[in-house]
Amino acid sequence: MTEVYRPVGGKLLTRQFYFLALLALIAAYFLVRRFIFGIGDVSNLSDGYPWGLWITYDVVTGTAIACGGYAMAVAVYVFNKGQFHPMVRAALLTSVFGYTLAGASIVVDVGRYWQLYNVFLPQYANLNSVMLEVALCISLYVLVLWIEFSPAILEAMKANRALRMLRHILFFFIGVGILLPTMHQSSLGSLLIIAGHKVHPLWQSDIIPLLFLITAITMGYGMVVFESLYASVNLGRKLETDLLAKVAGVIPWLLITYLVLRIGDLTLTGNLAALAEPGRAPILFAGEMALFGYAIVSLLGKARRRHPTHLFWSALAVVLAGALYRFDAFLIAYNPGPGWHYFPAVGEMMITLGVVAVEIMAYLFFVKKTPVLAAGH
Repeated sequence: MTEVYRPVGGKLLTRQFYFLALLALIAAYFLVRRFIFGIGDVSNLSDGYPWGLWITYDVVTGTAIACGGYAMAVAVYVFNKGQFHPMVRAALLTSVFGYTLAGASIVVDVGRYWQLYNVFLPQYANLNSVMLEVALCISLYVLVLWIEFSPAILEAMKANRALRMLRHILFFFIGVGILLPTMHQSSLGSLLIIAGHKVHPLWQSDIIPLLFLITAITMGYGMVVFESLYASVNLGRKLETDLLAKVAGVIPWLLITYLVLRIGDLTLTGNLAALAEPGRAPILFAGEMALFGYAIVSLLGKARRRHPTHLFWSALAVVLAGALYRFDAFLIAYNPGPGWHYFPAVGEMMITLGVVAVEIMAYLFFVKKTPVLAAGH
């Protein structure tokens, strides 16, 4: 059955929207300074910490949070769970802006942004580079996401002829859209293997590409639940409790698999002994485990999955746990050696907040002005 999608409508320029616009303007100020005076003017990045808040959130964490479209595509098109199809377009929307802004933020993150085009020139390509695979996959996936989401835009424009033509070839882009995140989400974990001893033993692992992929999918499902509840509460839509309970039912089993693999690997390699060492690393590890454990306990019970409050907090715990896992591995528990210290500058924090604000503003615009959310759900 073909789903019917309609714009939510309503007032766009609300107090919430103006506040987000203010955050975006503050970020724009720091962006102007960054491009005029250089990256050092607004950041505390250094040779010891070349990847700070921007890379850790915008790319490593932001793309995982934006995996809702990928996760739902796997459920609908790989495992043939057609009952989730009404939620695919909304999940795609969060993925579109999450990945687009992550890709755009690379221009801010790299020092010599004017030479960024060299990544796409074959004569400069290092085919053995994990970073090259990540860069190419994410760039291509942004394009694929916009193509997958374009039916909503074409419907809003009433471009019926173009829409019919696109639907004949859309299956190809759906397939590519499932392949690409599988590649680059695991490869983001491979970047830590390259870092070697600089990554704390509690996070360094030969199976970290698999761990990153599992948590990315889990965070994607968590964001689908979170986004649906947000739309219901703030946009006056009916709660999709039945569908959300089924989506949330997948999350604890993915998390159990993740925990078995991670703790098993730490035990086999002997790195689990690092929990007894002094410092903040064991506390950070315990924080991750507590968030993951809370989500598992909350979502294993069928009755709890049907309660919107439990769903909200459990979905938030999943997203926060996955984000903390990435921040710990890439930044907080990362040790480049003696003499190096890092804490994000005000400019870094405000630009990151601005990126999040623009993403939410774009979400509000599209759900209110284009047919993204399914009618009757």
